[in-house]
Amino acid sequence: MEWNSKQMMAIALSRQLQDGGTYIIGTGLPLIGAALAKNTHAPNAHLVFETGLFEGNPQEVPTSVSDLRINYGATVLWPQYRYFGFQAIASRYGKIDAGFLGGAQIDAYGNLNSTSIGDYYRPVTRFTGSGGANGIATYCDTIIVMKHQKRRFIDQVDYVTSPGWIDGPDGRARIGLAPDKGPRAVITELGVLRFGEDDRRMYLSEYFPGVTAEHIKENTGFDLDISRAVEAEPPSEEVLEILTKKVDPLRIMT
Repeated sequence: MEWNSKQMMAIALSRQLQDGGTYIIGTGLPLIGAALAKNTHAPNAHLVFETGLFEGNPQEVPTSVSDLRINYGATVLWPQYRYFGFQAIASRYGKIDAGFLGGAQIDAYGNLNSTSIGDYYRPVTRFTGSGGANGIATYCDTIIVMKHQKRRFIDQVDYVTSPGWIDGPDGRARIGLAPDKGPRAVITELGVLRFGEDDRRMYLSEYFPGVTAEHIKENTGFDLDISRAVEAEPPSEEVLEILTKKVDPLRIMT
């Protein structure tokens, strides 16, 4: 079966979920990736939505985390304040494995901007802002979903909406954030990037079939280490069939 870059992204996202883990899921491809994981290798993964809903099992692809279709089969529907309390406390005790985030800009240490391009007070473009993203980035490990463009992967983001590793291994501790929580992976239409254990700087881990590591480096606005990169495992026909016929049959997201 043939596949496209969005489907490869969804499959790469699904591979970040482990069976039995707990994950905060957002709108778009993270929702598809999580649903795919639940239908393949991680049937016992626990999905949490920032609207305060746990374990929704929608029968159709929801358009957002506020879509009422997410409520189907849910075990808990909390008011927002309870969700934020759970996020802070559960993450502290290792009960949340990761949250999924996105943004308009990202730097080499995984700091995200979803607030504004240019000066904050006189922006070229104003975005919707944090929503629940800052809380997730503050308390939890994160998996980031981005479009891979040089203007998005830059040396310094214009505004830090969601903190990554700040500026290195001691960055989070220095400003009072948990030093052991932070971005773990960045998934783009070109590949998977991770962060070094020693320097917390982004490097290329996997490039998707049909893409080269050099092409990814050329489309990154900061110096990117590609020396550890390997070709990602292509999707199996079985997984593709589940994705296209069960998870997203109307091809709303993929």
